[in-house]
Amino acid sequence: MRDTTKFRQGLEKLGIELTERQMEQFMDYYELLIEKNKVMNLTAITEFDEVVEKHFIDSLMLAKVRKLDAPLRIIDLGTGAGFPGIPLKIAFPGLDIVLADSLNKRVNFLNEVIDALALDADGSICAVHGRAEDLGRNPAYRESFDLCVSRAVANLSTLSEYCLPFVKIGGAFIPYKSGNVDEELQQSGNAVKTLGGIIERCEKMVLPGTDISRSFIIINKLEATKKKYPRKAGTPGKEPLT
Repeated sequence: MRDTTKFRQGLEKLGIELTERQMEQFMDYYELLIEKNKVMNLTAITEFDEVVEKHFIDSLMLAKVRKLDAPLRIIDLGTGAGFPGIPLKIAFPGLDIVLADSLNKRVNFLNEVIDALALDADGSICAVHGRAEDLGRNPAYRESFDLCVSRAVANLSTLSEYCLPFVKIGGAFIPYKSGNVDEELQQSGNAVKTLGGIIERCEKMVLPGTDISRSFIIINKLEATKKKYPRKAGTPGKEPLT
């Protein structure tokens, strides 16, 4: 039995209470992650306490900046091994979440996790394979989410072009950023506006129990994103909007 003391302390600092069943789901998720990581690259972080801090608690920090009450439809873009989407779904089971990733092997893993943890009893979580540029033009996903989240590593202008097309008017895009984001904020304002959004504020925090900084940038969607965005695959990364 793993020592969950640090996990419970972190949850307490976030004001999140989990049932024993939810704690079991997190433990099972960890075991599945570590087992699959032996045969494919999902995470460089494998020690239990580190996964708890840098993946589980980090994912759940969103609850400090946004009320996560149901029904809320969320897309987690570039989810990788399922962060932040799966921890959010475990802790807030009423959320309707789409996990999107460009690598099919990761999507297969996510479907294994969803099944093993019985997260999709009501069909309110799924994993989809595709590039952001393609999914963002798909009518099934475009401008149909209350919230888009992403821990993907990209500059804010590029990330906004990937993510804002998914957000409905009145919704929000909230990226998880690390390091100094002040320069990014200054440089991306026009790009965000071009895509139909506005930067409302930046919430800077420290990951509970660590000295790791985390910034959440709250970008509200004010108007529809022009049909030409996102541009064709690869372009947003090579030629960020200015």
